Amino acid sequence: MSKAVRIEPDLQFIKDLQAVGGDSLKKCYQCATCSVACPLSPADAPYPRKEMVWAQWGLKDKLVNDIDIWLCHNCGTCSDLCPRGAKPGDLLAALRNMAYRSLVSPTILGTWMSSSKYLPILVAIPAALWLFVWYLTTGLTIPEGDIVFGKIFPGDYTIDPIMSLTFFFMVASFVLGVSRLIKSFGAAGGTYYVGEHKKPSVLNCIKDVLFNEVGQHANFKECGGEVQKPEDEERFKGHLALFYSFVILAVVTGLIAFGHWGGKVIHFLEPMGHTPLPLYAPHKFAALVGMCLGIYGLVKLTSRRMNLDQSKTKSSYYDWYLLGVVWAVFATGAGALLFRLAGVATLAYVTYYVHLVAVWMLFAYLPWSKLGHLVYRTVALIYARYIGRVPLS
Repeated sequence: MSKAVRIEPDLQFIKDLQAVGGDSLKKCYQCATCSVACPLSPADAPYPRKEMVWAQWGLKDKLVNDIDIWLCHNCGTCSDLCPRGAKPGDLLAALRNMAYRSLVSPTILGTWMSSSKYLPILVAIPAALWLFVWYLTTGLTIPEGDIVFGKIFPGDYTIDPIMSLTFFFMVASFVLGVSRLIKSFGAAGGTYYVGEHKKPSVLNCIKDVLFNEVGQHANFKECGGEVQKPEDEERFKGHLALFYSFVILAVVTGLIAFGHWGGKVIHFLEPMGHTPLPLYAPHKFAALVGMCLGIYGLVKLTSRRMNLDQSKTKSSYYDWYLLGVVWAVFATGAGALLFRLAGVATLAYVTYYVHLVAVWMLFAYLPWSKLGHLVYRTVALIYARYIGRVPLS
């Protein structure tokens, strides 16, 4: 005899979901086109069909613990083919947006990240911080002589300690967020290994995800099925270029920091960390390559986003906020370099100030932004392989 199950819809959750991008979920009539069309959706309990019905019923507990919302690569094929225009891809994106907002405290930052009306607050915090530094060093004046950004923002006393604290705050926030994410997956229960199949080691799962999913963006190629749309190719190239741009720039920043601080003890390391670097320095050249790669990726991703059919796939504020901040980082970084080389002091210093504001926003708010998927989705993909939801490559 079947057992009765009591369903208690969370109506406020439905409203919140609709507000962050899931506004068309009520159009779904469970035809299963989305799950059939998705090349990544497992045959056992495929997504996003079940997520659509859970969302319609307001089953918050099921959705917030659902690992499948992190497995979707948001190619938009399901939304393209939906006969009712329910946009299931947008629903999964909206669920991830809600997760970014609430995984980490202080949740007020997640609230501020969710709406454009709070953008002035998010900008004002780092703008006031770096303006105060400028006031302390030169009284908001433009230094005379050679253009050296360290005259206004000394690395040892301002940039390094402020950015280091910001970095550790970001890491601590991610540790908390990842911990909560894994607990939520555990609360959902379930393992997909049966019979003779055994769980792989965590190390093998990590290697598989980092090499295939992250390093090669392998599943980006599978999204959309056999027929690849031009925008799918733009998305793949844009994401991959931007990812490796960040990798290169992170390595260069690490080398400069190592050379600067290590050079205080081991003197032959000092030239590696002495800024501004000459253009012929190997790591300066690498930084220029990273900058060009990042701008190329941004052009591809922005072009794709602007050319999307909004009737099938809707761009959210989260999408444009992330693109805007990353554009600000790269544009002001390139601008500060060009103005310095051209000897235009006022524009060089002001542009560098804006660059610091943008970089601080990128890292300080990272756990609450869409870019947080670099960490959260990676963890989810590793966990999914560990429990057998996704097979090893």
